[in-house]
Amino acid sequence: MSRSIRAITAAVAALLLVTSCNSAADSGSSGKAGSGAVRGVTDDSVRVGGIVSMTTSTGYSKKDTDLGAKARFDRANAEGGVGGRTIDYLGAEDDGQDPAKNLAAARKLVQQDEVFAVAPMSSTTFSGADFLQQQKVPTFGWGTLPSFCGPSYLYGFGGCMVPTPGGTISQTWPEGLKKVMGGSEGKSVAILANDSDAGTFAIRTYQQSFLSAGYEVTYAKAAVPAGSVPSDWSAYTKEILRSDGGKAPDAVVSVMQTPYNIGLFTAVKRTGYQGVLSDPTDYDPALLAKDATAKALDGVHVLTQFQPFEQDSPDVRRFRADIRKAAGKDVQLNMHMMTGYMSADLFLAIARKAGRNLTAESFQEAAKGFSDTGTLVGDRAEPKGQRESFGCGALVQLKDGTYVVSAPFTCYSPIPFT
Repeated sequence: MSRSIRAITAAVAALLLVTSCNSAADSGSSGKAGSGAVRGVTDDSVRVGGIVSMTTSTGYSKKDTDLGAKARFDRANAEGGVGGRTIDYLGAEDDGQDPAKNLAAARKLVQQDEVFAVAPMSSTTFSGADFLQQQKVPTFGWGTLPSFCGPSYLYGFGGCMVPTPGGTISQTWPEGLKKVMGGSEGKSVAILANDSDAGTFAIRTYQQSFLSAGYEVTYAKAAVPAGSVPSDWSAYTKEILRSDGGKAPDAVVSVMQTPYNIGLFTAVKRTGYQGVLSDPTDYDPALLAKDATAKALDGVHVLTQFQPFEQDSPDVRRFRADIRKAAGKDVQLNMHMMTGYMSADLFLAIARKAGRNLTAESFQEAAKGFSDTGTLVGDRAEPKGQRESFGCGALVQLKDGTYVVSAPFTCYSPIPFT
C-alpha cells in the first residue's frame, strides 16, 4: 500500500494506533480445510469467513450483514457451488467497531480458521486491511473506507466509495437530490459531520461533490463530537439555519450515523424547518419500531448505493426471497443485509471466472478482467472498482412509516477528486 493511501486510511478509519502487523502463514500454506496446496480450498469446498461490527458502544449494529452473506452463499451452494466446490461459510467475527478487535478477527480467520477469503468485512474500522493484503486474502465489503481503494486483494462491492489522490468522487447523492429539489440552480446545502478525521475527510469530499453539482454550500463542518451523541443540538442548528445569508439552507445533509441523525433532525424540525433533510445511513425498517425514531426520520431522504427494496425488479425479488429462505421467515430488509449479500455476490462472481483451479493468484488474474452488468449495484468492473465507485444509487424517503423511492436507481458519471 502506498504512503498516500496509508495516510488516508489512517485518517478516515481513525486507526492511528494500529498501523502495522506481523507476518503469518502465507497464502500457499496448507489449511485445516485444505488439500495441502491452497489455504481454505479443498477438492469440494472453499472456506470463507466475515468480520462485522455486531455490537458497538452507541448501540448501532451491522449484525444483519452476516445474514445477507449467508443468504447469498446458501443460494450459490443450492445452485452447485463455484467451480465444483461448495462455499463453507463460517459466519462473521464481531469486531465491536474496535480497531484492535478488527485486526484480531482478521488474524483469527487467516491463522486459525484458515479461510481463502473474507466476505463480508463491514465495520467503520479496518485495521486488519494491511494484514489481509499481505497474506493475499481476497476481501470484500462496502468500499466506504479507503482501505478498499488501491490494495489489490481488497474489493468494495460497489467499487471504491472514498476518493483517493488521482481518483474520482461519485455524484450519486447530489444528483439524486436534484430530482428531489427540482435541480440545483439557486439551491443551498449545509453539510454536518462528526469531529473526527473521518468526518473531516467526508466534509472535504461532499463539499466538492455538491459544489460540482451546482449547489451553493453555505455550511460544511466536522463539528459534532464523535464519542457521544449531544443532548443539546441548539449550537449546531442555530449556525446551520442562519448559514444562507441569515436564512436557512434549502437542504441539510448529515454525514453521520443513526443516533446522531435522530438528534440532529429532531432539533432541526423543532425550529419549523421546511427544507430537505438527507443522510446516507437510515434506510432500515427496524428503525421504525420506535415512534420517536420514526418521527425524527420522517421525511428524510436516504442515499442508497444499490437498488432500493421498494423497486420491483427481478434482482430485488430474488434478494428478498434469498433473505427469507436464509432467515427461515419473513424479515424486514435493511442495508446491512445488502452489504453482506453483495459482498458475497462479488466474491462468487470473480471465483466463478477463476474456475476450478482456484488459488490466490488465479483469483487475482480473474479479477483483472472481470466485468458484468445490471446487478443490484449497477455495472461492475475490476480493477476499476479499486479506484472509483460504480457510480450508481437512489434516494428513498421515509413517509408516514413507509419508505418510498424519491430518486430512482441511476448511474452517474463521477468527477475528479482534487
